[in-house]
This record gives sequence, C-alpha cells and structure tokens, in this order.
Amino acid sequence: MNSFFERRYIIAGVFITLILILLARLFYIQIIDDRYLLYAQSNVLRKVYKNPARGPILDRNKKILVQNEAFYDIMVTPNLVKPFDTASFCKLLGIDTAEFHKRFEKAIKYSPRLQSVFEKQLSAQAFAAIQERLSEFPGFDSSPRYLRTYPDSVAAQFLGYISEVTDKDIKKSGGYYHPGDFIGVTGVERSYEDVLRGRRGVENDLVDSRSRFKGHYANGAYDTAQVAGQRLISSLDLRIQKLGEQLMMNKVGSIVAIEPSTGEILCYVSSPTYNPNLLVGHERGNNAAELYKDPYKPLFVRPIQATYPPGSSFKPLSALIAMQEGIITPQTTYNCPGYYWSGNHRVNCFHGEVHGVVNLASAVAESCNGYFSWVFDRLMNYYGAKQTASTFTNWRGNVAKFGLGSRLGLDMPSEGKGNLPTAAHYDKIYHTGGWRSSTVVSLAIGQGELLATPLQLANIEATIANHGFYYKPHLIKGIGDKEIIKPEYRVKNYVGIDSQYFEPVINGMQAVVDRGTAAGSRIPGIVMCGKTGTAQNNHGEDHSVFVAYAPRENPKIAIAVIVENSGQGATWAAPIASFIVEKYLRDSITSRPNGITPDYIMKANRLPALENYYQGPKLKLPSKDTAKHKADSADKKAATGAGRKKNKNKYATAAYQLERRDDEEQR
Repeated sequence: MNSFFERRYIIAGVFITLILILLARLFYIQIIDDRYLLYAQSNVLRKVYKNPARGPILDRNKKILVQNEAFYDIMVTPNLVKPFDTASFCKLLGIDTAEFHKRFEKAIKYSPRLQSVFEKQLSAQAFAAIQERLSEFPGFDSSPRYLRTYPDSVAAQFLGYISEVTDKDIKKSGGYYHPGDFIGVTGVERSYEDVLRGRRGVENDLVDSRSRFKGHYANGAYDTAQVAGQRLISSLDLRIQKLGEQLMMNKVGSIVAIEPSTGEILCYVSSPTYNPNLLVGHERGNNAAELYKDPYKPLFVRPIQATYPPGSSFKPLSALIAMQEGIITPQTTYNCPGYYWSGNHRVNCFHGEVHGVVNLASAVAESCNGYFSWVFDRLMNYYGAKQTASTFTNWRGNVAKFGLGSRLGLDMPSEGKGNLPTAAHYDKIYHTGGWRSSTVVSLAIGQGELLATPLQLANIEATIANHGFYYKPHLIKGIGDKEIIKPEYRVKNYVGIDSQYFEPVINGMQAVVDRGTAAGSRIPGIVMCGKTGTAQNNHGEDHSVFVAYAPRENPKIAIAVIVENSGQGATWAAPIASFIVEKYLRDSITSRPNGITPDYIMKANRLPALENYYQGPKLKLPSKDTAKHKADSADKKAATGAGRKKNKNKYATAAYQLERRDDEEQR
C-alpha cells in the first residue's frame, strides 16, 4: 500500500509540473513575447497600402508646373485566381497569352498570397473599359495610383521625373517603399522626395487561410488614411521659362536667371529640352530610350552640369581682383596695339583690333584682351617670378570666393563644380618652379583650363549687381502653405571685394550694352549692364556667351546665356538675354536697335552639324557631354593634352553614374 501511495504522489507531481510548464509557456507566448501574436495576425490580417498623391509643384506666381492624374494598376493575388477565359482577359489588356503566363509566374514568385502588380498605369479611360468586366476574373483587382502630368510641358530638367523604386531604393528606405511605388529620380522630384511623396495609408483587412476578404479588422479602428504630399512653390517664373525654351529651340545651350536680392532662380533652361510628359505612362521606357539616343542629349542638365570657358565674361571679375590687390586703379591705362606679349607668347585682341589707350572701364567695354593679360602679368609677378606659384594660389582663392571651382549648393542633385586649376596642377605638368605667369596668362581672359557652369556665371552677375555678395542660388521658395527657405539661402556670401571697386567695372559693363559689343541688344528705357563673350571651342564654331543684370539701380534679374557653336556673344546670346530681361521686367518685348525679333531667334536653327559636334568619349552608356566644352587655351602651349584627357575621363565617369539608374531600369 505504501508503495502505491508513493507512486501516486510521484505521478501527480509529474503532471502538476507539466501543467505548470505549459501555463508558464502560454503566459510567455501570450503576454511577454509578441512574436506569436504577430504570426497569428499574419494569418488573418492583410495590410493594404493606399498610395497618396504626390504634391504639386507651382511657379513663383502659383501657376501649375506639375500635378497629378489618376491611373490604375491591375493587381493579382495568385492564390485567389480560378480558371477563367484567359484569351478574353488577354484581349482586354492588349497582351498575348505568353505575356500573361510570364507575368503570372512572376507574381507567384513574388508571393502566392500577396497582391502584386500585373498591369501598370492604365489611364482612367482605358480602365473604365476594363473595370466593368474585372469581376469576371477572380483573383484580379484594381488599385488607383497617381502619376505626374505637365500642363505646359516645360522645365523638364528642373522638375525631373519619377520612376518605380528599385531593390536598392527599397533596402535604403528601411522598408518604407514597396515594389510598384514611385520615387523621384532627378531634379526637384528627387531633392524634395520626402516632402512630395506624402504619407502612405494602411488598411487592415481580415482574410481567411485562402486569402479571401472577411471584413475590416476592428471595424477599421487601426486603419490610417493616406496624406497627400505637400505642394512646392518654386522660384521659376513660368512666363520667362516658356519664352526661354522657345528662344533656345533648335539650339544647344543654357539660360540661367537669378534674382540678385534673394538668390531665387527665375529661369532654368537646358536646351535641347524634352516634353516631360514623355516620361510618364506606358511608353515611358521607349521614350526614354529615344531620348538617350539623341546625340544632342536632352536629358543632360546643362545649367549645372555643362561647363564652358567663361571667355570675356570673366574680365570684370579679373578687374575686381586686380583692384582689390592694389595692382591697378580705375584710372590705370594701357596702350593696346592689338595684342600683348606675355613672355614669348603673343595674346591677340579679337581679330587683332587696336584699342589704343584704355582704362579699366573702357577695357571692359571694348573687351581688350591685351589690357587684362597685362594686368594679370603684373599681378602674378608682383612678388617676383619665383613666387609665381604662391601668388597664383592667392589669385585662385580670390576667384573661388565668387563660387567658381566648387558647387554653389543648389537644391538640385548632380550640380557640377566647373574647373578652377590649382598650382599643383601646373606643377604636375611643368614641374615645380617650371611655369610662369605667361604659361597661364589665358586664364586672365577666361580661357585655358578655367571652366564654369551657366549657374556659376549667372551667380557672378548677381554678385556684381549686389556690389560684393551673393545669396546661394535656390529653386524652391515655399513648402505647403508656408514660405520656407533653408537658413543657408538667407546668408550673404561676401567675396572679399570692397564695394567701391564695383562702380568702375559696372560703368564698363553698362557701356558694353549702351554703345559697345552688345549695343544691338539694348533695351529701350532699361539700363542693362552686361558682357559679351566668345568662348573658344575645340570642336567647331566658338560658343556665344552673354552675362548681364538689370536694371543698374535696384537690380531685379541677373542672367547668363550660352549658345553653343554660335560664334560671338553679341550675335545670339545677347539678344536672347535681352528678350528674357525685358519680358521679366515689363511682361512685354519692344523692338531692338539691331532689328532682331524673338520670332527670328525662335526660328533659327543653330544645332551644330553632328560631324563637328563632340559627344564625349565612347561609352556603353550615353555620357555627359560636359567634356565637349573643353576649349583651346589662348595660350596653346599651356593647354596641354594631358590636362584635357584627365578632365574628359572625369566627366565620363560622372555621366556614367548619372545615367546608370535608368539604363538598369530599361534592362
């Protein structure tokens, strides 16, 4: 008996122990560890994401540049698909059965139980014809989506475009993005993605083990509504943006206009351009492929990526630095015989024109190469020829304060730096101590290795208009209903030139337009101060350059215009700039002394012949054509082939990185 009772207690103890273990495990599973709750919910809950509309983008006067249009995706959940008339379904979507099976297998691979996109981006009209029959095909559903539409079809390079996210985007976002979502790839769409994309909504649906809908979880108590993206107010003026693109039609080049008092960009033209509506919808891939094939590269963002020798437009900056360093005064004169000897190298004035005795203002007005080469030599040799490298480094630092050789910090991706050569660059080519001012004298007149973006050139004009400072250029002035500008865009960036030195330079720039090289583009009743330039080009005709600001008192607009392969600045760039300036200031255009009209400019075809048009090094991908803007140095002994080759390779690499993403999408 005693043995029996002992065994009974042992067995009872074992059962009690097991029960306690089970209770403890249940307590742990249900109270402490929430993983099992999540596993259970995943069997009955399906999260349906609701995509918000992206925020619209407006111009400075609240006119719409880009907005949204509803499109529809056909979604499929493979587990819910039952036998149906496949041929009829394929006919409805306009695909063949082979394509149907290819897409269906892809959906199964993604997830048999989860929805995925089967047919993308159907317009409202196309979807209307499908919607009424969609119920005939179990397992298929629709999902609304918003894509971009561009009412005026302008400012493509400024706005940029959106595209479906890649695996890399999804991983980088920490799971925020899902397959089929859209993300900004270039332009403002990319820079302000976090603001424009809005907030996704989530609907929690109850489903059974076969993924059949059973209702909303907790009557929708845990659902969240999607929130549309915020609108952006850009600094662009649609009036002059449209005019600029029309004037640059059938031309290669750029227009950048800035409001000097704020740094806001008023006009941002990259030519050739393209209709941004081409990169939306079903034909996006085909259209993008055609744009990539275009030898004139419309996808290349010339205002911030193309670089050019500034040419004579650099001379006012040279004069300002020389005065600040005490090398010259406004009254300093030079007798120009039509050339200047720097060492054993002769620098000619344009077509050997003899300017005679010139001072600072008249040298600017008459664009005297001899005067500025002479001033540069004096500056470089001030501490003796043996100190050329250190003196050059000081000169370079003064130039850099104007924003050359570095990014200005524009709120856009892929801004270029241009090229401001260093003493180390010349030491490498000519060996330390093996070069003198005559070696680099071409820099004095904006040639040689010096390269600038159109944005940098326009910013220099804004700096001159402000008598010594600039605000960082920017393209967005408001987010949502508030005018929100980043703090760094409110800071005055001083360039280290005393304000007293600007008036003599500005006198010369006004004379350029009043009676000098740009007199034919004078605007009646508006005092415009400018400088023409002819940037030497190694591949065909020189580039036409014109920079300016207006009016002289209380300036409202600073501008840079470059028309590639088009000769002197006065011929094409200056008239274009004058039309833009007057349109902005008066909203009208009057006649010009030279008789040239906007219609004449618009109809002119200045596209360079392809056999003379440098398209960059041969790559598997279309490359940036920044390198084609490399020009002959005025001092051809200084412009070495090694330097040009190095720059070409650099730009080719940047082009590859810029365009690789879309190439991957096409593949």
